[in-house]
Amino acid sequence: MKISQKTFIITGGASGLGQATVRYLHQLNANVVIFDLSLESGQELVQELGNERVLFCETDITNENSVKSALEKTVEKFKQIHGVVNCAGIAVSIKTITNRGVFPLDVFSKVLSVNLIGTFNVIRLTADIINKQQSVDGEKGIFIMTASCAATEGQQGQTAYSASKAGIVGMTLPMAREFAPLEMRVMTISPGIFATPMVEALPEKAIKAIESSIPFPARLGKPAEFAQLVQTIIENPYLNGEVIRLDGGVRLAKL
Repeated sequence: MKISQKTFIITGGASGLGQATVRYLHQLNANVVIFDLSLESGQELVQELGNERVLFCETDITNENSVKSALEKTVEKFKQIHGVVNCAGIAVSIKTITNRGVFPLDVFSKVLSVNLIGTFNVIRLTADIINKQQSVDGEKGIFIMTASCAATEGQQGQTAYSASKAGIVGMTLPMAREFAPLEMRVMTISPGIFATPMVEALPEKAIKAIESSIPFPARLGKPAEFAQLVQTIIENPYLNGEVIRLDGGVRLAKL
């Protein structure tokens, strides 16, 4: 699919990997729609890029009505939707049992709700709209999910996060098979350790230790490199039903 003049929704688009994707696709002349709860950051990004090809929708991806409302605004402004890049997510570091007690069930549920159920919620509702559209460039739409190397190599304290990302990996192939007759593709990117605000907030010593564990290049991933892979996936119509690791060759060891 050609990117220019197409419309793409980016969940979590106000920060981190999502924001980098918004900027990257915007530079490629796409219409970009930001689904995010961060009102201030989202509005600042619209002001920076201009509102002609950018739309911000304050959206709770776990809430059906919130997503439906955001999709209505998207169609009202841009008429059609051609894809979704799911970057919204949260992470916690809590062990299942400690001397202080057990993992709070509501926290575990929230991580799965945002990372896994929220991703599915946006895709299912958007796919229903895209399916009613005409094909462009030989396909109707593309859905890109964000997993993590923690899906298979989670660290202590990452039980909830790893479970949510493993769920995304597990959704990839069956959803791609379901969408294939509808001329829609599904792909997942599984990032390693990227220079996002969450990681950059760590002490410098911790960041250096992380970088030394990455084979090559021995540094944190750049959010723009994630966005570059998004471009490749959108533009290459033969990429479907696959999970691509983007991690510099790192394999997370037991900590």
